[in-house]
Amino acid sequence: ADYANRGKEMGTIRKQLEPWVEFVNPYQRIRRAVERLRAQLDALGLDIAKRNVNDDQPPDMLQLDDPVAQKAVREQWEDLRDRYSKAFPLCFGIRSMLPVLAEAFVNLAMQVLLRPEIRSDKRLRENAVRQPIDVRIKSLPINCIGFAKPVDYANDACKAYHTLVNERNDLLHGNVVIDKLKFNDIYFWGNVPVFKEYRSLWQRACGVEAQMVGLDRVSSEQRVVDDLIDYLISCLEPKLQAQMKAIAEAHELGVNTNTERLGILFSDVL
Repeated sequence: ADYANRGKEMGTIRKQLEPWVEFVNPYQRIRRAVERLRAQLDALGLDIAKRNVNDDQPPDMLQLDDPVAQKAVREQWEDLRDRYSKAFPLCFGIRSMLPVLAEAFVNLAMQVLLRPEIRSDKRLRENAVRQPIDVRIKSLPINCIGFAKPVDYANDACKAYHTLVNERNDLLHGNVVIDKLKFNDIYFWGNVPVFKEYRSLWQRACGVEAQMVGLDRVSSEQRVVDDLIDYLISCLEPKLQAQMKAIAEAHELGVNTNTERLGILFSDVL
């Protein structure tokens, strides 16, 4: 309605407006999902270290004569079973996402630091971002600005991450790797089974599956991802390290659609 009176001034202002698009940081989206699943897993209160040495577990009901005691122990076992049943899919989800979390950080770093000549060429940009993850990591100083030193893929952080990716592939794709899936040695004398190790009730009921989904490895594998990210940031020029950390920690980011400049537009408080 004011255009007839203020059209000239409005046109002048419109030309001065910077066009930005807000978007969700994919790295933070995955990290927050992992943290929520991890909080749910920790809330179950499962101490795998103790279970592995037969500590702090309900007794075998067959050893009890008192029906009241049997009922109490049965309830303990049901509670334990329920908590482990909830833990297994949580663990599977976390371990499946952890390698992707590191990959999301690498993709974000490329979005921020990609060389202008590569960013402006669609074919070169797609070639850079679609490489296998190990090639993407090794090529960061080649394809991106701001690196003070090359990325040494023989570094312990990179080697641990490479192992983690292989473990994730076996877990996610259901690869039949007997050495990683075995949990017991057994002999037969005719039809008589002779176990090399006789497992406790807990080990047979919950321990085997806990071992298979890697319930005891969640914390160490999360550290592998964090160590890789810290190492990659340490390869940047000192003045860029704090900026890259700030961008990675922001849940929402913005990009200028004219210049492709990336920025943090608002506080997370918003």
